[in-house]
Amino acid sequence: MFKLFKWFNIERLERFKQFENIFLRIMAAIRLGDLLKARGLINDRQLHVALIQQKVTGDLLGDTFVKLGFVSSKELGQILSEQSGIEFIDLSEYIISEDALRVVPKDIAEKTGFIPIDVENGRLSIGITNPSNILAVDTVTRMTKNQPKVYMVDADSFRDAVEKAYFFLENPIQHQVDNIVNEIKATETVSGNAVTSLTNLIIMDGIRRNATDIHINPTADIINVFYRIDGVLQHGHGIPKVAHSGITSRIKILSQLDIAEQRLPQDGSFTFTFLNKGYDIRVSTVPTIYGENIVMRVLAGAATLLRIEQLGFDEGNTKKIKTLFHKPYGIILITGPTGSGKTTTLYAALREIDLLERNVLTVEDPVEYKLSLIKQTQVNEKVGYDFALAGRNFMRQDPDVMLLGEIRDEETAKIAIRASITGHLVLSTLHTNDAVTAIPRLIDLNVDRFLMSSSLLAIMAQRLIRRICHYCKAEYALNDYEISIFEEHGISLTTAFKGKGCPKCSGTGYSGRTVIGEILIIDDELRELIYSAASVTALKAAAVRKGMVPLKEDAVRKAASGITTIDEVIRVAG
Repeated sequence: MFKLFKWFNIERLERFKQFENIFLRIMAAIRLGDLLKARGLINDRQLHVALIQQKVTGDLLGDTFVKLGFVSSKELGQILSEQSGIEFIDLSEYIISEDALRVVPKDIAEKTGFIPIDVENGRLSIGITNPSNILAVDTVTRMTKNQPKVYMVDADSFRDAVEKAYFFLENPIQHQVDNIVNEIKATETVSGNAVTSLTNLIIMDGIRRNATDIHINPTADIINVFYRIDGVLQHGHGIPKVAHSGITSRIKILSQLDIAEQRLPQDGSFTFTFLNKGYDIRVSTVPTIYGENIVMRVLAGAATLLRIEQLGFDEGNTKKIKTLFHKPYGIILITGPTGSGKTTTLYAALREIDLLERNVLTVEDPVEYKLSLIKQTQVNEKVGYDFALAGRNFMRQDPDVMLLGEIRDEETAKIAIRASITGHLVLSTLHTNDAVTAIPRLIDLNVDRFLMSSSLLAIMAQRLIRRICHYCKAEYALNDYEISIFEEHGISLTTAFKGKGCPKCSGTGYSGRTVIGEILIIDDELRELIYSAASVTALKAAAVRKGMVPLKEDAVRKAASGITTIDEVIRVAG
């Protein structure tokens, strides 16, 4: 191995790095601001504020834009991609080849600023964050005797992907789980070290798979571990039943729950630190006939900040959302089940608000996106700080916009209404199946009909639906049932698309998710219907007549355009 890399000159690398840093700073100061302005991503005032902060912190201008929330790391990567003519790929939606990682040691990849992505016919594909990184191309060419295929990636995804990819290459989860399982089977006992290791491995595998939830399901014979990935459960591991009590107790101790109480459900949380990053884990236990069932929700410390155009709404709905979030006062609600991307949509829409002119305060559970110019707070039930208390006190903070993470009770609902009719824009979420049923839900919370009808601006309902993997996307002939679903929505098709399944999508045929949604705009006619206690059917009929596209119809349109499959439409939209 030493002979293979003896050509690698550390002094040369350090000189190149120094030149690269100087180059980046010059390019950032001279061109980046103008480039982002030309793309409409920032304005002159935002550039001015970023330059002031840069003088204080000494950060690169691009990093300053990201910290302030004016642009995302992904957007910077895409801009550099367009400028350089190098294709951009999103590492968060890409499965990195282990064969590619084995070609290049981690220390060389980190020092030269690239990540191996794939290898095909002896040619390596790499991701770089700086289009002028000639050293990366030179390094790979020397190592493989073949010039690499180069892609642009964003800096945040790059750092995360390098750490995770090499860690899991060197520490294969399944192999470690199998070793512990074989040890348990051989001895028919479970040691404390085995319990701790198994618990950590289960959580780490969830992080590796980008799972939103981890299910530990006991049966009569074994424990099954499932991971919810892109909204669908996938089987992960089978563990001997003898380890169940130990794993349950370990998770309860981490979550500060009562390990002696096995007859009642319990809820708790803890922070799991992995590769210098903290993951908030929400824990729920429920007693079953085979022992306690555990579900852990994994909340990543930093999510990708998107713009409205990137969410997946069609052009018409995108324009409606942008218009709504420029309103000076009123309530905008986003509805949908847990994990349907409501917070992502709220923050994408917040980026339409001029944060240099309007004071924005939020209370969330938890804070998923951190932005410097938004005053963010987090629910703390232990000290009594909830959505209602925050809402009451926000009124003394001279707000223009208030984001209340969720309307859960009567008091929060009434505070939201009161704030909106006194000149504030209020944003919140509600758990309902569609946009129209949010109205009876608010009435159920004892909200006054007149105040509700006069304060509501719009209600958005959304779901997340899986996208077809573009690497294995293929056309196929529809059967009669599938044809009838399209015809119900006025679409005549005999063929559609689905994914065959490939290594890049782990054989699922899907890669990533997009949004389907409906937007109910409250106008004078609908206000009158709400005030006069019209039925949900009458409200929905009026909304559709005025141009609202129902959730299922939006999903069917996406299937017709080849974004998703009809199977996904049935699974998500019914």
